[in-house]
Amino acid sequence: MFTFAQITDFHISRPDGMADRMYQTARHLGVAVAHLNGLPQRPEFVLCTGDLVDGGGDREYAILADILGQLTMPFYLIPGNHDDRAAMRQAFPEHAYLAGHDGFMQYTIEAWEPRLIALDTLIPGESGGRLCQRRLDWLHERLGEQPDRPTILFMHHPPFRTGLAKMDLMGLEDKAGLANIVRRHDQVEAVLAGHVHRFITRRFAGTVAISAPGPAHQIALDLGAEEHLSVIMEPPAGLLHVWLGGEDGLVSHVTYTGGCYQEQTLLKDGQWRRETPVLTPAIPLA
Repeated sequence: MFTFAQITDFHISRPDGMADRMYQTARHLGVAVAHLNGLPQRPEFVLCTGDLVDGGGDREYAILADILGQLTMPFYLIPGNHDDRAAMRQAFPEHAYLAGHDGFMQYTIEAWEPRLIALDTLIPGESGGRLCQRRLDWLHERLGEQPDRPTILFMHHPPFRTGLAKMDLMGLEDKAGLANIVRRHDQVEAVLAGHVHRFITRRFAGTVAISAPGPAHQIALDLGAEEHLSVIMEPPAGLLHVWLGGEDGLVSHVTYTGGCYQEQTLLKDGQWRRETPVLTPAIPLA
C-alpha cells in the first residue's frame, strides 16, 4: 500500500493579479504544500493536474516553481487551459518529462505500481480541451505496451459532463474517442482530472473518472445554470489516493488542505484569537 496526492487548479497569478487579489491563490497553494508535507503518511508523489497558473506568464511560473519546490516529495505537472507549454518547460527545466511527445506534454511514470500516464488536453487560447487523434494514438500505443499492469490516466479536462452547464461548455471535446480506447484496455484503474474545481466521480468506459477540488476557490454548485458561472470559497482541498493493489485497487479520499478558514488574529494583549469565518456566498464570474 502507498499513497499519492493530487492537487489542481492553483491559478497562480502575479501578486497584483486578479486571482491572487480575490482568492489568495499563492497563499492557499503554500498552505496546501505544507499540509501535504505534514501528513502522517507522506504521499510518495504529487500529481498537479493543470491550470497551474492563471495567465501563462513567466513571472507566474516563477512563483509557482518557488512554492512547489517546497514539497518534500516528487511532483509531476500537466498543463490546463490557463497554461503555456513553453513557459512551463522553461520554468521547470529539471522536469525533463515535460518535453513530452510530438509537442504535447504526454508521458508515463514507471516508478510505481500502478503505472501512470499523463495526457495533455490543452488547446492554446481556448478554455475547452481536446485529445486529438495524435494524442489518442499515443495513448493507445502506451496502453498496449503493458496490458497486464494496472494503470491510472491523469489529465486536466474531465472526460464527462458534470451538470455545471457553463463548465460543460468548456469541457473535453470528443469524449467518445477516449472512451473507445479505455474500453479496449481493461487495465485502466481510473482517470484523474481537474478543471472543474470540485470533487466529482463518474462511471466512465468501464472504469471510474474523478475530478479534484481546488486548494483555493471552488466552482459553485449551481447545477443547470446556463447563464452564469460562480465561484465560492468552500474549504480548500485536494485528493489523497491510496493504492491498495490487487482486487482493492485505488481508493480516493478528499483531504482538506486549509487556508483562509482558520485565520489567527493577534490581539492587543499579545494573545492569538482563532477565527473560523463563515463561508462566503458565490461570486458571479460571467
